[in-house]
Amino acid sequence: MSNEGDIKKRKLDHLELCASDQVSFKEQTTLLECVRFLHSSLPELSLDEIDLSVRFLGKELRAPILIAGMTGGHERSREINRGLARVAEERGYAFGLGSQRALLRDPSLRSTYEVRDIAPTLPLLGNLGVIQARELEAKVIRDSLASLGADALCLHMNPAMELIQEEGDRDFRGGLRTFERLGSELGLPIIAKETGAGISFDTAHALHQIGIRYIDTSGAGGTSWVGVETLRAEGARQRLGELLWDWGIPTAASIVHAVRAGHHTIATGGIQTGLDIARAIALGADLAGIARGAYQAFHEGGEASVHALFDQIELELRSVMLLVGAADLAALQDAPKLIRGELRDYLELIE
Repeated sequence: MSNEGDIKKRKLDHLELCASDQVSFKEQTTLLECVRFLHSSLPELSLDEIDLSVRFLGKELRAPILIAGMTGGHERSREINRGLARVAEERGYAFGLGSQRALLRDPSLRSTYEVRDIAPTLPLLGNLGVIQARELEAKVIRDSLASLGADALCLHMNPAMELIQEEGDRDFRGGLRTFERLGSELGLPIIAKETGAGISFDTAHALHQIGIRYIDTSGAGGTSWVGVETLRAEGARQRLGELLWDWGIPTAASIVHAVRAGHHTIATGGIQTGLDIARAIALGADLAGIARGAYQAFHEGGEASVHALFDQIELELRSVMLLVGAADLAALQDAPKLIRGELRDYLELIE
């Protein structure tokens, strides 16, 4: 099978596996449950007046939500990306594309990524692996992003996933240097994005030192991409994947690491409810991203189901904000909270 065929088969495998919950972490949680708010019996607010808006990449969002990047490079990706992007545009969210690796190898796949015609105003995030970008000139990447109308590039880091993937990379040298080079040459914001294993403070600090200012946590506790690849693997790779299925830094700890290092932070990795989003923002995140939950809703009932999912999530977020007396997201970040359990242990490591 050709490299293009390998990639298309992998993309289809990913979609089929992520339609179920078999790729969730087994025991590891996001640790967002370790954040507890203090209830306000006299909030002096109306639910309708609570302001969820936030600015991101110079654009106004009506809620602090990103439908995070999942797919591209397969015929089925076109319907998924366009359906979810249409929902994001209508709701005033940001939207992320899946890895453009397939597009760079085969320009005929462009239609599986194109959403600008139906989502002209939202912040649109391109996506490419740092190891693939290591070998590419900035102009090649810039042209690919420009052809899609992307506002920023998610440069993703995925060593744990790649180690399990039969056809994955094994040489991860030069990643930080690639971030630094593209940060100075690309001409668009770069978002350092993990893929399910989270961000340490040392990684976040090193990225900040070279001028990167955005992180997408993709922390442990949501979709295990090690698990996804384990279900595709055989033999030694499969056994390694079983061992490392729960590998990673939980989402809540990753948020704190990124924020403490000075980054604008997108909380992704196991975000499922408005309460999860509220907890992430209380830890300092600017917005939160949902990928598999949005895809599963679309898979089960199309755009109507995705709208229903986010109607519920926004209601939950507004309700939590009312119950802590927070009229807007800045007030939510300042709301009194308790940090408990294992998350507190993570915080002590960097204090």
